[in-house]
Amino acid sequence: MPRLPNTSPQTLSVLALLLESPRSWHYGYALSQVTGLKSGTLYPILLRLADQGWLETRWAEPEQPGRPPRHTYRLTGAGAKTARTKLAEAAPLRMTRRLAAVPGSR
Repeated sequence: MPRLPNTSPQTLSVLALLLESPRSWHYGYALSQVTGLKSGTLYPILLRLADQGWLETRWAEPEQPGRPPRHTYRLTGAGAKTARTKLAEAAPLRMTRRLAAVPGSR
């Protein structure tokens, strides 16, 4: 398997959230609320993940008349597998950073 490019902490947070229910459709707004990412950060991440084939997207019909359709996202099978790999690779790095931040841990 080819080495995957480095993934930002913001992208990892989106992937982790999507992995909680990989076959469910998610609205961008809901992802923004949970991750705390602003739309200018979140939507480019979602677009990039979709372009890489990690996400599938669709337009959801509005629940209330007169409202516009909303874009929804979910992981593909390959995206879920890749997300698990990326999160596993990042876990030791996150722990190292946490330990480095603790006074006297060096």
